[in-house]
Amino acid sequence: MIGAPILYSFRRCPYAMRARMALWAAGITVELREVKLAAKPPELAAASSKATVPVLVLVDGTVIDESLAIMRWALAQNDPGEWLAGNDAALIAANDGPFKHHLDRAKYPGRYEEDGVTDHRAAALAMLTPLEARLADAPFLCGGKRSVTDIALFPFIRQFAHIDREWFAAQPLPRLQDWLEQLIASDLFAAIMPKFLPWKAGDTQIQFGP
Repeated sequence: MIGAPILYSFRRCPYAMRARMALWAAGITVELREVKLAAKPPELAAASSKATVPVLVLVDGTVIDESLAIMRWALAQNDPGEWLAGNDAALIAANDGPFKHHLDRAKYPGRYEEDGVTDHRAAALAMLTPLEARLADAPFLCGGKRSVTDIALFPFIRQFAHIDREWFAAQPLPRLQDWLEQLIASDLFAAIMPKFLPWKAGDTQIQFGP
């Protein structure tokens, strides 16, 4: 595959998931390089000093190493679903900031130095209540069809739900639960979740795209 962007990714990383979903929706084929987080290839660090996925290296050498920037770049090239029409920057910032803070601490108790007072699962759940209310008026977070906001939040809400699926299913969030299940069951999500072996220099290129 000549002249394709290179995407460093990790299958289960929520940031990488949303980047792959946007690239796929935009119809952009990339050379996928699956990263093993415990043994990152030196090429990843050479491309971005952050050395965290996702990282997109364009054909001209431009490096985009933020998942939202990758999403917006991809959709600026081609946005057949008009995802960018539903770009709620404040909601995405709340997801990437305080919700992610509570999610990490609910998912990995004991990993972080805390005061022992905050119930992070309850705090994260409280941030989902406004989404439930929003979905009362439309099937997606910004209206009648899927948007960049839905895809930006989806992998993180999925991760939160999977901490304890029975507990999450018992919460009074029927619309959000339906929204989540619809995205999990979507052809788009299935398309971006195949398993690949970690990449190393010299491996056969993996063409990833619709």
